[in-house]
Amino acid sequence: MEKNMKHYNIEQDMRYLQLLSQSFPTIAEASTEIINLQAILNLPKGTEHFLADIHGEYEAFLHVLKNASGNIKRKVNELFGNTLREQEKRELCSLIYYPEQKLELVKQNEPDINDWYHITLHQLVAVCRDVSSKYTRSKVRKSLPCDFSYIIQELLHEHTEDHDKTAYVNVIVDTIISTGRADDFIIAIANVIQRLAIDQLHILGDIYDRGPGAHIILDKMRRYHSWDIQWGNHDVLWMGAAAGNDACICNVIRLSLRYANLSTLEEGYGINLVPLATFAMETYKEDDCKEFLPKLSGGAAAMDEKTQRLTSQMHKAIAVIQFKLESQLFKKHPEWKMKDRCLFDHIDYRKGKVEIDGKEYDMTSCHFPTINPDNPDKLSEEEEILIQKLHHSFMVCEKLHKHIKVMLQHGCMYAIFNNNLLFHASCPLNEDGSLKEVEIYPGKKFSGRALMHHTGMQIRTAFQSDSDQNEKEYAIDYFIYLWCGPDSPLFDKSKMATFERYFITDKETHKEEKGYYFLLRDNEQVIDHIMDEFGVTGPNRHIINGHVPVRTTKGENPIKANGKLMVIDGGFSKAYHNETGIAGYTLVYHSRGFQLVQHEPFTSMEDAIKQGTDIKSTTQIVEMSNRRMLVADTDIGCELRKQIEDLKELLYAYRHGFIKESERKK
Repeated sequence: MEKNMKHYNIEQDMRYLQLLSQSFPTIAEASTEIINLQAILNLPKGTEHFLADIHGEYEAFLHVLKNASGNIKRKVNELFGNTLREQEKRELCSLIYYPEQKLELVKQNEPDINDWYHITLHQLVAVCRDVSSKYTRSKVRKSLPCDFSYIIQELLHEHTEDHDKTAYVNVIVDTIISTGRADDFIIAIANVIQRLAIDQLHILGDIYDRGPGAHIILDKMRRYHSWDIQWGNHDVLWMGAAAGNDACICNVIRLSLRYANLSTLEEGYGINLVPLATFAMETYKEDDCKEFLPKLSGGAAAMDEKTQRLTSQMHKAIAVIQFKLESQLFKKHPEWKMKDRCLFDHIDYRKGKVEIDGKEYDMTSCHFPTINPDNPDKLSEEEEILIQKLHHSFMVCEKLHKHIKVMLQHGCMYAIFNNNLLFHASCPLNEDGSLKEVEIYPGKKFSGRALMHHTGMQIRTAFQSDSDQNEKEYAIDYFIYLWCGPDSPLFDKSKMATFERYFITDKETHKEEKGYYFLLRDNEQVIDHIMDEFGVTGPNRHIINGHVPVRTTKGENPIKANGKLMVIDGGFSKAYHNETGIAGYTLVYHSRGFQLVQHEPFTSMEDAIKQGTDIKSTTQIVEMSNRRMLVADTDIGCELRKQIEDLKELLYAYRHGFIKESERKK
């Protein structure tokens, strides 16, 4: 009976097995692959790193990748703790992080460079051997640069403790130096160490806005070995701008001006802001625009008065256009229930007052030279021309569209990895903790997992050339709802009080009431219910979020719901440092469990190279396993077990004559 069932299964799977036989055409090759996969299942689990809310802080972010959130420094301490002085260990770490730049300094100051090369090469090989120990030789080999692949493999797998091999290893090192390849080899092996120290990188949204280098981060991610992103509200805003949503374009520019950060727009993407500057100087020449002074920090703090004034004028000009365009969209889509945010309709322009929720408030300024009180949403002729020029700049920017394509290729609204549910901000809930239905397409509502899935599909519709034109137009409009809509899983607040913060001094109007997800997320039952909805299983399952900065200085704990929810927005952005008291988190999930690494502010790449300074990090154990986790315990392990079963079925098919073995063509 059992034999008959096997024969029946093979007959059912014949088409698939014939395809599989093309990759493994003999019993020997199929058997070897089974042995290989079984061995991989028993390796330690690879190290996953989770980061959120990077907000353009490229130097700090890139340094965290280079030092693997402090993991490389820890390994150097373990390997050389008793044999090297602290300064020597710092120098070795900075060489691993910044090999090209560090080599230039060393060659200027080192009296015996050959001796330094000899010592350093052995040290780097030891570190590389340590970080590669949990991987198969095949995986390590695929990570190696072609020029030095064979040499690095030999050095990694030959130990100087074996006296018969000592001379062999020393000759390899001596020859690298004597042939003038030491610098190239050091750069290559340092990059391999960085590559192997992080097996998988998860970014929980918000690469864009506030900091100066989102474009630099995405240039890095285009070449990064293994990563994914769950889109954040700021990412989706830029995606909307790239898709051609003019209200999103205005928001992107407004935020850049608000934080005196035009690097990504102008230097990164070549967006021409001269038309905006010309328009603003002329239109608001009589306005001090004091409500629109930029928030200055870091290098922007040196902005002179004249530049501040121009920035403020540009800031107000684009904000007014933004409010008009948003209002047009809110009226175009009454199903969004956002017409109460059409606040230009509620201003008494003669009295200088605005009515919000049935109450009148004095405005800080009522100088709106481009607004017609009888039709306040209508753009002036000059504003129309300006927005057309800005729209064109965003549409023709090749680099921006390449970066958005990368975000689409590696991203989605949510992901599940190894029993961890990742999403940026919120899963909208009702007051009782049940899943809230949200309208994505006109007349169609979804909640929970379906809401996240269809939101992601809606975003992709905006970029697909074969989309129905009406559906595509709605998808492009919908980006503004995702940015500031009350039930958006990327926002989930009562309102975005941008207008109120600019024009009303009464801070009561500035409040943005959080959705029920944020109010109930410390409730273990609610978190369990959400994980059940998404099909996340296992005794050690978690939700991991970013979005809301954890106010460490006020005693707020990033670990919630009895350890089932982790909020890892620690404030990478300098704009949040005072609020959070730290400069970001990395959640590290290795074979022993979870560790939360809390980072202090990064000084600069220059300090790291010249002085060997590193980001000071504090590690907090979140959850440790009673045994070391293996690949077999992961999602990859599940997939490998399926592959093993398929290969065993192929072996059976070979041995019982269903498929004939064949020799590979030479």
